[in-house]
Amino acid sequence: MTDSPQAPAPRRSPGDRYKWTALTNTTAAVFMSALDGSIVLIALPAIFRGVHLDPLSPGNIAYLLWMIMGYRLVQAVLVVTVGRLGDMYGRVRIYNSGFAVFTFASVLLSFDPFDGGHGAMWLIAWRVVQAVGGSMLTANSAAILTDAFPKEQRGFALGINQVAALAGMFIGLVAGGLLSAWDWRAVFWVNVPVGVFFTLWAYRTLRETGRRGGGRIDWWGNITFAVGLSAVLIAVTFGLQPYGGHTMGWTNPFVDVLIAGGLALLAAFVVIENRTAAPMIQLSLFRRRAFTFGNLAGLAISIGRGGMQFVLIIWLQGIWLPLHGYDYGDTPLWAGIFMLPLTAGFLAAGPVSGYLSDRLGSRGLATGGAVLFGASFLGLMLLPIDFGYGVFAVLIAVNGIASGMFASPNSSAIMGSVPAELRGVASGMRATFQNSGTAVSIGVFFSLMIAGLASRLPHTLTAGLHQQGVPAQVAAQVGDLPPVSSLFAAQLGVNPIRHLLEPSGALARLTPAQQQALTGREFFPNLISGPFHSGLVIVFAFGATLAFLAAIASLLRGANTPARVPEPRGADGATTRPDRRTSA
Repeated sequence: MTDSPQAPAPRRSPGDRYKWTALTNTTAAVFMSALDGSIVLIALPAIFRGVHLDPLSPGNIAYLLWMIMGYRLVQAVLVVTVGRLGDMYGRVRIYNSGFAVFTFASVLLSFDPFDGGHGAMWLIAWRVVQAVGGSMLTANSAAILTDAFPKEQRGFALGINQVAALAGMFIGLVAGGLLSAWDWRAVFWVNVPVGVFFTLWAYRTLRETGRRGGGRIDWWGNITFAVGLSAVLIAVTFGLQPYGGHTMGWTNPFVDVLIAGGLALLAAFVVIENRTAAPMIQLSLFRRRAFTFGNLAGLAISIGRGGMQFVLIIWLQGIWLPLHGYDYGDTPLWAGIFMLPLTAGFLAAGPVSGYLSDRLGSRGLATGGAVLFGASFLGLMLLPIDFGYGVFAVLIAVNGIASGMFASPNSSAIMGSVPAELRGVASGMRATFQNSGTAVSIGVFFSLMIAGLASRLPHTLTAGLHQQGVPAQVAAQVGDLPPVSSLFAAQLGVNPIRHLLEPSGALARLTPAQQQALTGREFFPNLISGPFHSGLVIVFAFGATLAFLAAIASLLRGANTPARVPEPRGADGATTRPDRRTSA
């Protein structure tokens, strides 16, 4: 008697292996792209010293802003277009090319041959090219995953991908501090070996699994959107600089023309999109409630998140760390370290919320995350300038947890609400909202902060200098300097008092004790802490308002059901269910 043959053990299908390969590669891609969006933010002091830029020259604020905003602007402008190219010519093809462009630009960024303004322009130009590659990666990564994963795992995969993108943004703050402490070029070197490896791996392993569509590029839509958004952000750059005796340049006719022209072009863009046969943005998608309100909520959260990171860095580098005995040259490193709870909170909550969104639905998780996000702003608003670190750490950890609760469910609901053939465009539109919010947030929060400083800083600065023996006329001249210079100095971790007093010779005429007090770690931070707190209250109140508006938008997205794409149906109306083991 022989034993009956045993059934062979089930084997993992090639499709099952492929989806994990796609997840690993696209997760690395969006992580790198997002990392470079924030790594420069905290490394700016080292970069300015490295290319020998004067941090107190008002004209140099444009370099600072465009090193940050230029990357986000390009991604906001291009990400929908390259998503459309992915739908037309193959998502993997565009994605793979993006990895190569991103890596090539990273190499050239790390070998800046110039100094001063020319060195800054080299960095800004290659950051733009790097952002082109990053747009090609981020626009198509979500669509590749949506094609590769079955619907019951799609929320998890998109959640991991979205968590990686935002984790890159948070980790970039820490990495920028660590790497810039070694060498400012290292913030660009870090991409090169990773980029080379994943570029080669992507070309070898990724394949097209989705349907390609025909169509053409909407050139007029692309031009009006790109020029319109660029004009608005250029206007913001000039609006932050003094003009005609005013602390900011919002009364500058050139700024008014740029804003009016930019808004007119964006309005023309909407008209064009309604009339063209192959629009850059599928306005019909906004008829889907989950898509519309999910993107509105994401826009509000991205504005609040980008501005909060910017303000926290100024707070730590320019005031809190010097008051606690840290040298200005070391503040980028320690600012990154002290912001670790923000990153840890996000990394803890993000994957869990992505997993739960497939089972519990997206609306409750995303709405709760937005409410918690706003509550953390209110808590930060109540902190004194010289806070106790324990309370601060808890509040930024809560903020990170809230971001993680919101991001994955919101992304999954947006992508799950659109048909398969439009996932590339939908992914690009989602990324456009997020990148536009981050780019705009810098200008918005910088403007609010300057408005808060302008009412108190001139008198405070003049009185503080006069009390230390500086002649009244010199103290008044320094006090009349635009607040943007002081805020710029705080952002770059620079004590400006020596720089401001040496040209007049006033510093040399003071006693050694007075000189030491004026140029030490504590005088400037103590001096601006009161006016700075006025700005903080305005900024955090605005951030909380955005978060609560995002919560309302999230509630309006629709019923609290798991975000799933409708299953395909056969000719007889019956649902056709693909084999879960082999579906990719």
